[in-house]
Amino acid sequence: MFNGIYTALITPFTSDDKIDFKALEKIIEAQLKDGVNGFVVLGTTAETPCLTHEEKLEIVKFCKKIINGRVKMVVGAGLNSTAATVELAKDLLQFNPDGFLIVTPYYNKPNPTGLIAHFAEVGKLGKPMILYHVPGRTGLKVPLKVMTELVEKVPMLKAIKESDYDVVYLNAQAATLSGKIDIISGNDDMFPYFMAMNGKGLISVAANFAPKIFVDIYNGKDAFKTYSDNLKLMDACFYETNPTCVKYIMSRLGLCNENVRLPLGPLAPETRKKIDVVLNATDKKYLMGKL
Repeated sequence: MFNGIYTALITPFTSDDKIDFKALEKIIEAQLKDGVNGFVVLGTTAETPCLTHEEKLEIVKFCKKIINGRVKMVVGAGLNSTAATVELAKDLLQFNPDGFLIVTPYYNKPNPTGLIAHFAEVGKLGKPMILYHVPGRTGLKVPLKVMTELVEKVPMLKAIKESDYDVVYLNAQAATLSGKIDIISGNDDMFPYFMAMNGKGLISVAANFAPKIFVDIYNGKDAFKTYSDNLKLMDACFYETNPTCVKYIMSRLGLCNENVRLPLGPLAPETRKKIDVVLNATDKKYLMGKL
């Protein structure tokens, strides 16, 4: 249902910390030109925890207008309170997204019955959901038995955005669930692995500025060479906490400035230098904008 390459959109900010809608439109249009299949709005890469409720609605309204049905739009609505998640999702329904990205609740580490009930409550809204499994950020690794229960008991769950790096877990997950639900890579550097394990696509960070890399891999265009030639660039996106490095790269390409919101801060000078080395060595045909 959500096959292909989806960009986990950043939220560009102006120098006075307002949302830079002009830059956001330019970014969306450039990615559409390079062939992405959809966008995830208000994901982790969007710095969603630092956006107000009103800003979230403004961003989704704007993205809906610009995308205009040309590709799918998935909207992040997951919070660590079920009631707050449902409230936000209800407010976002007015923009008729193609689906919701719902992260497993962070910090409070729900037990299995609570986790299943959480997704079931959001599912009552009638929109397809992608379950976002990212143990490194949430502190919750969902056991495969519980993940299987979720898939069986919550019919509106249509996909899993999987961001775990535990290959033993991923192997078992693919063997058990890939015929029952779509599994999508949540890590750029793991994308070819997921495709080999019956995965259906990627929700990508680096696609914010280099979607062609992942579109080419997905379409089988010199897939492994394209991957191996650009792995250092994918890694460079995470030298510091996402999306600080991505925004720095995008500022170098003239796509937006590098501003992030506290508690994220500017990159260290040595990180900038490391990124510059990788960026300067990257084949420019893959990059949006110009160095």
